Amino acid sequence: MNNQPLSTSIVGLLIAAVVVALAARRLHLPYTVGLVLAGAGLAFAHVPGGALLTHDLIFDIILPPLLFEAALAIHWHDLRRDALLIAVLAITGVVIAACVVAGGMVWLLAWKPPAAIIFGVLIAATDPVAVIALFRDLNIHGRLRFLMEAESLANDGVAAALFGLALTWATTAATAPPGPASIAAAFTLAAGGGIAIGALYGVLAIAIAGRTEDHLVEVALTAVAAYGSFYLAEHFHVSGVLATVAAGLVMGNFGPLRPEDTSQLSEQGRAAVTTVWEFAAFLANSLVFLLIGLAVADIQLVRLGPAQLGIIIALVLVSRALTVYPLCALFLRSRQAVPLAQQHILWWGGLRGALALALALALPRDMTGHDDILIATFAVVVFSVVAQGLTMQPLLAVVKVK
Repeated sequence: MNNQPLSTSIVGLLIAAVVVALAARRLHLPYTVGLVLAGAGLAFAHVPGGALLTHDLIFDIILPPLLFEAALAIHWHDLRRDALLIAVLAITGVVIAACVVAGGMVWLLAWKPPAAIIFGVLIAATDPVAVIALFRDLNIHGRLRFLMEAESLANDGVAAALFGLALTWATTAATAPPGPASIAAAFTLAAGGGIAIGALYGVLAIAIAGRTEDHLVEVALTAVAAYGSFYLAEHFHVSGVLATVAAGLVMGNFGPLRPEDTSQLSEQGRAAVTTVWEFAAFLANSLVFLLIGLAVADIQLVRLGPAQLGIIIALVLVSRALTVYPLCALFLRSRQAVPLAQQHILWWGGLRGALALALALALPRDMTGHDDILIATFAVVVFSVVAQGLTMQPLLAVVKVK
């Protein structure tokens, strides 16, 4: 595959993804788990392709459709109802998870603080694509699925913004981390700037779409909003993740989610936008998880050893537990209370995926701890997608979540 054109390699991967999709459905496996396992099998059979998994591919090609498609389906009503809970889980939760993981890496594994902090931040965001895919297969809807999707969209943006701050500190001559005030100011600028750009893109795109009945133009405008907001935000060094999410929320709530008589999109356009972005997300998921499996053979997991990898995975799981249960307890007596059974799913379903890999692959190669961070990230992502993804259906049955 290394001697073939990139387009030929991608076509081959898509053929493999279709075969895996058919086999996974027949074997009752989560699709994304099947992709990672199939990719790993191809890698150990010496089929090249893992080198295609780069930061630019994930960040510039894969993430925008995944973020935009998920945001298109989030209704204002649901978001208003659980806005405070989602904000607490996404912002406070990412900070707690990052601190627990970073502290554990320094205390238990003697990692240097800069490397530990960077790893803690990039691994803090959840990416429950495999679980959401499983929910779709099992026809599970409702508030739990909404919470998982909304939290993952929000904490992806939070983690990406904090990662930039952590990387700047770790790669400069600063002798001490920035103070809370400067962190808060920089985070507010990155997050607020991204949301503002995304909302502006969404408003302009939906306003133009409302002046045409051509469904192809309407679909094209959503693509401009999804990718354009992401690239413009990154150009101005604010959160591209939150920009695309904001654009998707605006276009979804003024387009496909609105009743036909008040929607800014034509009837044909509403159906086309939903179908096209579901397909785009399917392609993006297929490529990234198959490439994760293919890249496993190129990652020297033995460098850290099974004991250290086990500790790292355990730290990530503990950090997620310390995020979900205490923060949900704050809402125990409110309308936003989350039943304990659903908290178990939020904890175990807090998978790590594309964003964590993109951030790890973006690290400067000469940075201290670069290889260890990359290996640890791959180990956590593969464990979460495969082990947690495979055990999610039995857990759903045990806790009786429907």
